[in-house]
Amino acid sequence: MKPRIAVLGCGYWGSNHIRTLKSLGVLAAVSDANAARAEGFASEHDCIAIAPEDLFDHPDIDALVLALPPQFHAEYAMRAMRAGKDVLVEKPIALTVADAEKAVAVAREEKRIIMVGHVLRFHPAFEKLKALIDQGDLGEVRYIHSHRLGLGKFHTENDALWDLAPHDLSMILAITGASPVEVRGEGAALLDHLSDFAHVHMRFPGGLRSHLFISRLNPYRERRLTVVGDKAMAVFDDVEPWPRKLAVYRHAVWQDSGHWAFTANEPAYVQVEEGMPLTRELEHFIHCIETREAPRTTGEEAIEVLRILTAGSVVHGGRVNQPS
Repeated sequence: MKPRIAVLGCGYWGSNHIRTLKSLGVLAAVSDANAARAEGFASEHDCIAIAPEDLFDHPDIDALVLALPPQFHAEYAMRAMRAGKDVLVEKPIALTVADAEKAVAVAREEKRIIMVGHVLRFHPAFEKLKALIDQGDLGEVRYIHSHRLGLGKFHTENDALWDLAPHDLSMILAITGASPVEVRGEGAALLDHLSDFAHVHMRFPGGLRSHLFISRLNPYRERRLTVVGDKAMAVFDDVEPWPRKLAVYRHAVWQDSGHWAFTANEPAYVQVEEGMPLTRELEHFIHCIETREAPRTTGEEAIEVLRILTAGSVVHGGRVNQPS
């Protein structure tokens, strides 16, 4: 039998989970503090609405998707797992490293699946990029930079760094396979007390460097991850149409008579299978529930993302932090 999954949180992103789980044939229930909103989604998607206080011990629910304000993620994830349910919790897993560590410890104790919604790890273009790196097509990776810019998505409790950066940090950690040994953050709050843009600089073992730039006060959209290797460079650009989302640049750089020279080549666009990252993410969650395999986006990785966010959280710049 397919697992019976409920979504707790019927907001913007929760509604995407609801529609996708329904299409996959595993949506059993919806839940929200706003009972009328939950009833509306239940009627639309032919499932039941369950009050949040009744959801965790409900016998007909096997797993939960938590799409809540992040201050509730860790608490509700632990409550669900102690009730014997597997959990997909949206990013960030918590607002503190300590709370995230408690949630992961509960998953271990209860032998439950805890998966974190770093959805871009399931983007076909990123999966292909990761395969190219693992195959050595780019050579040794020396530098990674990611830009996630746009206008909007203002929140009263989350700044731009915590809202926008987790996806990019998850991809960077997947590529490096290591935790940074140094993190520097700089940002600024232009509208209120919450930062609206931020730069995060990271240094990894072996000298690999990475840079992340995020902004919610930018006049244009940019969703670009660039990986620089000693053989080639690759760009995952999610704003581009599918045939151009992943490009490999085989530029050449060398020394000639003590001077650096280079040749610039046109990009080679890599064919990528089209697919919705959220659908692939939820298919993976279902697979993990059924097989008890560890998810690709683990709680342990989410803890590392939190460490970097905490270290890079600078509102007005100038402070250097180290991950704890």
